[in-house]
Amino acid sequence: QVQLVESGGGLVQPGGSLRLSCAASGRIFSMNSMGWYRQVSGKQRELVAGISSDGSTNYADSVKGRFTIFRDSGKNTVALQMNSLKPEDTAVYYCNAKGLGVPGRFDSWGQGTQVTVAS
Repeated sequence: QVQLVESGGGLVQPGGSLRLSCAASGRIFSMNSMGWYRQVSGKQRELVAGISSDGSTNYADSVKGRFTIFRDSGKNTVALQMNSLKPEDTAVYYCNAKGLGVPGRFDSWGQGTQVTVAS
């Protein structure tokens, strides 16, 4: 079973930066995509940024130009660099990974890390 462990959340002032990291462990044959989602209490989880096996990326319109997703395919890790943070970026951020491993295809989620943007 593939497990994801996130790190890097916390409290930051508006305009500040944070970097989230996520590492996948388990028997992984191939990683199709990794990404970051966020969820505010009472609202649906939304995609923030994703990166595919070919390196192509996609971002939510609200974070374009401020957030950058990085992936180290060899280590099955993904990071999210968040700059110019705004109070509306406050949420629990979840790492997601999809691929093929043991015992089969997986669509795994991390436990979530809180990001709070406030002065």
